[in-house]
Amino acid sequence: MKKNLRKVMAMMAAAVMVMGVAGCSSSSTTTTDTASDDSADKTVIGIVQMADNGAFTDMREGFIAEMNAKGYDDSNTEFVYKNAQGDATNLNTICQDMVSQGVDLVATIATPTTQAMVNLKSDIPVVFISVSDPVGAGILTTLENPDNNATGTSNAIPVSDIFGLADELTPGIGKYGILYTSGEVNSVNTAKNAKEYLDSKGIAYEEIVVTNSSEVQQAAQQLSSECDAIFVPNDSVIQSAMPAVAQAAKDAKIPVYGSSAVMVNDGAFATIAISDTQIGAISADMAYEILAEGKTPADIPAQVVGATDTVINKTTMEAIGVTVDAADGITFVEN
Repeated sequence: MKKNLRKVMAMMAAAVMVMGVAGCSSSSTTTTDTASDDSADKTVIGIVQMADNGAFTDMREGFIAEMNAKGYDDSNTEFVYKNAQGDATNLNTICQDMVSQGVDLVATIATPTTQAMVNLKSDIPVVFISVSDPVGAGILTTLENPDNNATGTSNAIPVSDIFGLADELTPGIGKYGILYTSGEVNSVNTAKNAKEYLDSKGIAYEEIVVTNSSEVQQAAQQLSSECDAIFVPNDSVIQSAMPAVAQAAKDAKIPVYGSSAVMVNDGAFATIAISDTQIGAISADMAYEILAEGKTPADIPAQVVGATDTVINKTTMEAIGVTVDAADGITFVEN
């Protein structure tokens, strides 16, 4: 059977591989860099992410916790977790390793990782977590009828709701700065949606596109000096440098509206976001259907998970001189 063949491949890969790109997890479930010698007796689930940040950690842990709750735990499951540390070459190697090891399923976190795994066109089912536009990214043809042996969850960024929140919390913004990375299709698409929204409202904006994290601080300082607020799409590069963006905006006394709760935790002023833990758990439910019920990704429509949580950074709020009263549906964080 195909599964048994994968197990044999996993043992062979474990014997010959010396080192992979390492990562760790706080889950109690076994999480390793490569499949171990006893993985032939276990279901092996790969988990791949592009870089370290709090949102991806919450997604991963939400996925693992839900799989544990559904019976995929230490006794019968091995999670092979790898992190590309922001390097595209590492990411491609990691995805190829997953195929070589013959894992039973791969959970991919966010868009670049999912694209890299799906592009290999392997027979290993892929369940993605938090891809903002699976169709636009070329991962699926339609959400309703997944192809490319992949399905999962989409975190479509509620651009109009976030700008509506900005109108409510900091009215009178005449010009937005939009900061994002050219190499992330999810970020490019969200920035495009933001510009279309602002155009429809007759609101001015200035965009700066960076290629790596070393360019973020200078770009944030420029936008802070020329704009009344900054909007950051769902961008892993900018998210990892959010403290620098937030500090530049605080110095200029302007708000930063992000696209995730983690951005707010790291100093952005506010957002309307999904629960990262919840979206990981929903993807785990899909993985369970594949592993335990014998379904294929094509049998499971991809899901758009709505953003419902308004998150405000109280420390940033005070630093930029804004007052927001406590209300139902608002979560305040301090950092």
